[in-house]
Amino acid sequence: MTSNTRVVVIGAGLAGVRLARRLGELGVSALLVGEEEHRPYNRVLLAEVLAGRYRPEVIALPSPAELTRARVTGIDRAGRTVRCADGSVIAYDTLVLATGSNAVLPPLRGLFTADTPEGGLPGGVHAFRTMDDCLGLSEAVRPGVRAVVIGGGLLGVSAARALAVRGAQVVLAQQAERLMERQLDPAASRLVRRHLTDLGVEVHTECRVRDVRCVGGAVRSVELADGYALDADLVVLACGVHPRVGLAQDAGLDVRKGIVVDDELRTSDPRIHAIGDCAQHDGTVYGLAAPAYEQADALAELLAGNARARYTGTRSLTRLTLTGHEGPFDLAAFGEPEPRPGDDVVQLADATRGTYRKVVVRDDRLVGGVLVGELGTVGALARAWEGAEPLPSDGRPLLHLLTHDGGS
Repeated sequence: MTSNTRVVVIGAGLAGVRLARRLGELGVSALLVGEEEHRPYNRVLLAEVLAGRYRPEVIALPSPAELTRARVTGIDRAGRTVRCADGSVIAYDTLVLATGSNAVLPPLRGLFTADTPEGGLPGGVHAFRTMDDCLGLSEAVRPGVRAVVIGGGLLGVSAARALAVRGAQVVLAQQAERLMERQLDPAASRLVRRHLTDLGVEVHTECRVRDVRCVGGAVRSVELADGYALDADLVVLACGVHPRVGLAQDAGLDVRKGIVVDDELRTSDPRIHAIGDCAQHDGTVYGLAAPAYEQADALAELLAGNARARYTGTRSLTRLTLTGHEGPFDLAAFGEPEPRPGDDVVQLADATRGTYRKVVVRDDRLVGGVLVGELGTVGALARAWEGAEPLPSDGRPLLHLLTHDGGS
């Protein structure tokens, strides 16, 4: 690709900014188009802003030189242009969709009524996905405010912890049987629950919310499926995310769970690529930072002329640090933490110190694990998992990985 080829990247999140910066380093200019008014920022750290640990500018990303703030409303594939809400038109030779994902708004009674602002949520009800969401919550939270967090996944746990640190009276309502059920096994999930409880969070699992009750356009309570009502001044919707694929669908691209891409991150239109939370590669939509970075790096190499560059998937690790009054609480999970019949499991737990380590071995290969507490071993375990190499048969190196290499 020549340096005067027009690359336009839609989306100024982690994936889009990473791609634009890498292209610049490789001598390819790119126009980054982002719709948020804020400087590009690291969405992963929004909970730390909500907790008061970081100011918004601390999580800002280094912006590429060419950044346009506009909301893209359509793609003209034949004319190779994109249309923006302000009426402007941007031409491209190569287009990259890094549109990310939106918060899931659950179909709760009372969430959208005649009193609800157009296109918005009732007063006191917040999604937790963008900087604006975070700043709105930060303005609303104060010591003693009654907050209900709906959703006990990674985002819900982070939001509940942040609100508790700010002095709110927090109730966390999780529909599944345990917290972070997609990443953690039952033992690790119990430790997360204990950490939140120690911070004063009231945790309800196997608990379905059915109704948000508002008076005069502002939330007053949340009703559970069993009829029990929780008083609420604030409600945080942390029910997951879904890829932003509207532009791609309207343009006639192949979209399933996400925008379908191949190993060159190409969509069904070879002039259009997709990366990050909106992209579906080999059947997987990752929704995590590490795959977004790897996709951006691979695509930058391709667009800069490296014809051999490919993206073949990411074996990604989930890591979370919860900062409370007693210091940080760290956890990491990767692969399959739940064993299948015939798998070998090595497990170490220290209830006094609140640490827990478990790995799952299948056919002499490390296939997953979860660690809570001291994470000195996580790097070595992740490398062994990512390499997918057979482990030595005597088992000693695996035990060494669990107990040494910087751990206790």
